[in-house]
Amino acid sequence: MIRIAIADDHPIVREGLRRIATEADGISVTGEAATAAALFELLGKVAVDVVLLDVSIPGSAFVETLRALREKHSTVRVMVLSVHPEDQWALRALRAGAAGYLTKDHSPEQLVEAIRRVARGGRYVSPALAEKLAASFDDGLADAPHERLSDREFEVLRSLGSGMAVKDVAARLALSAKTVSTYRARLLEKMGFSSNADLVKYVVERGLL
Repeated sequence: MIRIAIADDHPIVREGLRRIATEADGISVTGEAATAAALFELLGKVAVDVVLLDVSIPGSAFVETLRALREKHSTVRVMVLSVHPEDQWALRALRAGAAGYLTKDHSPEQLVEAIRRVARGGRYVSPALAEKLAASFDDGLADAPHERLSDREFEVLRSLGSGMAVKDVAARLALSAKTVSTYRARLLEKMGFSSNADLVKYVVERGLL
């Protein structure tokens, strides 16, 4: 039996994932969490083989949550689920220790297949993502300016690009406002921008929200 935990802040999404999992043979849901903190508390109480982790789980920056999961619960496999396009988050997630990445517009059958493959110790990416990753070596997709940013810089870019104020970004990422301002200045320099408006335009045009 594959024991999974569902980490997503939307109750309706958790309900849908739970139904898909429990209707599949050999999979059981041992717990759910709406925040990163609740997930870590859950993993300290129940046995879990695979975590279905939403990219937007509240509590800390996504990549940091993922790395902490791999550090504190090394035997737990992490399958990342996201509404964001695969080519925006997948590579960062895989580098941070995720065993798989799947967008939420895929079918229930694909999700079940992904859970089983990850539970067996394998990795899962959709055929479309595999093609994108392979193509990036040829067409320079990996050379987009935001791909050269660190994970923390990327988080700050997305937050500022969504229109959030520095103090709000600081609260979301558990940083000081001064630190976020430093990241902002670094982003403007690295990407050749002069204002937050440039960041917002870039984030919107690239579909990074």
